[in-house]
Amino acid sequence: MYKIKPEDKAFVEEFKKCPIGHHSPGLQRILNLFRGEATAGKYVLVCTTPHKQWALGVLSGIRGEPIRMTGEVFESLIDAEWYVFQRRWAKYTGEELTK
Repeated sequence: MYKIKPEDKAFVEEFKKCPIGHHSPGLQRILNLFRGEATAGKYVLVCTTPHKQWALGVLSGIRGEPIRMTGEVFESLIDAEWYVFQRRWAKYTGEELTK
């Protein structure tokens, strides 16, 4: 499993500028780590209004159990993706990213 290194922080700005679409190999390595984690406690985005609103949820890791919604709601998919990236970065590095 890939371990985030101090020099990987250079990819944070790349993600912030373009969270959706093609990414450099370095950023893709980080995203594969984040997105491939175990399902228990994993953040997910739930589209609540098509193309207009997304809500943050957390998976239980138990098949069939509903997603626990956090109450965080976003009007932009870009903002929602950035929020999840920040949470996952903090989980793996212990470092909070600022906006």
